[in-house]
Amino acid sequence: MKKNILVVDDSALMRRLISDIIESDERFKISDIASNGLEAFDLVTLHPQKYDAILLDINMPKMSGIEFLEQLNKLHIKHKIIMVSTLAKEGAKETIRCLELGAFDFVTKPESYIEAKNNSFRDRILQTLCLALNLNYQKIESQIKGDLKTSDNVKVATTRELKELTVKPVKRKPFVKGVESSKKIVALACSTGGPKALQHVIPLLPENLDAPVIVVQHMPEGFTNSLASRLDEMSKIRVKEAEHGELIEKGTVYIAKGGRQLRLLKKGDAYQLQITQEPPRNGLKPCADIMYESLLDANYEEITCVVLTGMGGDGTYGIKQLNDKKNIYVIAQDEATSTVYGMPKVVKEAGLVDEILSITEVASAITKNVGVQ
Repeated sequence: MKKNILVVDDSALMRRLISDIIESDERFKISDIASNGLEAFDLVTLHPQKYDAILLDINMPKMSGIEFLEQLNKLHIKHKIIMVSTLAKEGAKETIRCLELGAFDFVTKPESYIEAKNNSFRDRILQTLCLALNLNYQKIESQIKGDLKTSDNVKVATTRELKELTVKPVKRKPFVKGVESSKKIVALACSTGGPKALQHVIPLLPENLDAPVIVVQHMPEGFTNSLASRLDEMSKIRVKEAEHGELIEKGTVYIAKGGRQLRLLKKGDAYQLQITQEPPRNGLKPCADIMYESLLDANYEEITCVVLTGMGGDGTYGIKQLNDKKNIYVIAQDEATSTVYGMPKVVKEAGLVDEILSITEVASAITKNVGVQ
């Protein structure tokens, strides 16, 4: 049976484009379209069980996407909702708010009609829709081999290698708890469902946490600054978007810049953030494996790795490399509280996890592990 989809957008061109993309997959059909949130709200409240998923614009007349989500929350109506958002700064802030209100994920609107007609926008729409509805989606392969050749000494984890890790779990090195003055760092990775998950973690960390926290959340350029600002508003601990060249400090959370890679570089007795333009790794930019790899040569005595909700297996290969050389402690989110049980599942099946926790327990586990100043 085909899945029923509702498309909500005030642009007739965008409604047509999204509808054509969705109906190009025989598993979906466009059941209804609406030109604003008020029309969509009427449709959903009249037929609350009709739609399997909703694609929703944000800025619309009569009722915006945010207002639509707020009204659904008041009525306790749950739906798989995918936002279709612009890259504008204000749009980024509003997108983060939509994710807070329960939107499953977002897809950025193309900036031109030509860009809208290419495969990447189509792939992103269908991939996100399939992920929301637990359907398989085979993405059109457009891998550029040059993307994988970042340097001669960088190893890229293939799907086969990740599968081998989960089939034959690695042997975990025992975690050694150091003295109070030891050098510690927390490195966290998340993807789909991450912005909402982070709101259950970062605001619960104490402002005097005895470690810096670096975070890779899969997001395109233009959104991570708004995410960092929103988390900073909610938290006692300082939260900011990572900046190239800045020295990291304890009691601060650094969110990797969307559309860039994040590395850590030793600078004297301190460590400096490197925001690089290097290509995507396994299609990801930022990529958690790159973040974890950069810790291999660091002299941190304790590294706490945290893997939250997200599709795929980013982070597992980097953590495996850390496990071979460093003193690490790995926390993974449980299946019940994950929006998408991909990244935590892969790292768990690789035998690399010390604790599997509900999202509400992660912050206290981090704090207990690294302590306060």
